[in-house]
Amino acid sequence: MSAPKKTEAAVRPRRFRIHGLSDAREYMKTGHLATLGEFFVLYEATNQDLPRSTVVSRMETVLEAMRQSVSQGLAHANTTRSGMIDAGAARMDRFLAEGGSLLGTGFSTVVRNTLAVAENNACMGCIVAAPTAGASGVLPGAYLTVADNFQIPQSRIVQGLFVAGGIGECIALQASLSGSQHGCQAENGSASAMTAAALVSLFTDDPDAIESAAAFALKSVLGLVCDPVAGLVEVPCIKRNVMAAVNAVASAEMALAGIRTVIPFDEVVQAMGRIGRDMPVSLKETSLGGLAATPAGLHIAEAFRKNAGLDQDA
Repeated sequence: MSAPKKTEAAVRPRRFRIHGLSDAREYMKTGHLATLGEFFVLYEATNQDLPRSTVVSRMETVLEAMRQSVSQGLAHANTTRSGMIDAGAARMDRFLAEGGSLLGTGFSTVVRNTLAVAENNACMGCIVAAPTAGASGVLPGAYLTVADNFQIPQSRIVQGLFVAGGIGECIALQASLSGSQHGCQAENGSASAMTAAALVSLFTDDPDAIESAAAFALKSVLGLVCDPVAGLVEVPCIKRNVMAAVNAVASAEMALAGIRTVIPFDEVVQAMGRIGRDMPVSLKETSLGGLAATPAGLHIAEAFRKNAGLDQDA
């Protein structure tokens, strides 16, 4: 009697079950994978039941969308109905062109490009949520600027985006990427960690360096609240994108210099989760506290509601 044929489900590779970066690194050892980028490509292909070439092609599409978000954000002066966004990226572009950079053009370009994407999001332009729309300026603003400055090959840039996505996955599994759950530490903080890790991966495959960069970036913004004025993703959100982008570059440089994190990345993420759970609701995207509750913030919110006709009786 012949053995029964294996079903399609039976011959599929097992799904990956990871709880954090430490699990990913263990899988790398057992699977003889050289880099975190390779692991997260395999992780995505296996769990989505897609060929490796397909997931890489999809990430190339993401990369192009990020590049377009920078270009669109710089194509014109961005303003919003609230008046809180008033051509910040365009102003930085002029500042850069006029030689006003304090630490060199590379630094100012990171600031400008981050503003461009974040403002493009506020003006309803196309962006990549990385990991959220409110933090969408961080990764393209810092990562693509550095990659282009060093003329990194596209294949390496794409691999770095898988590293960034993998770090985001590890945060999502152990805590949250949502400002309404854990404050802005979960949005811009996560984006900063993702970007720092990706930046390091452009120059080395050392997982200790990549983990350290992500840990530095996230631990530096633990406790960061989410307090959008008038409930809009404008103030302080867009400037916090810039802070997170600069933080990511600094964290990457420390890791590339050989400085290593004392607290493992997964433990930093778990600490963020505990802090988020302890954070009052007023500081988690409700606009009931922080900057949103200042006299200026309340005045802006009231004026915006009136101008939008939201205070009229139904």
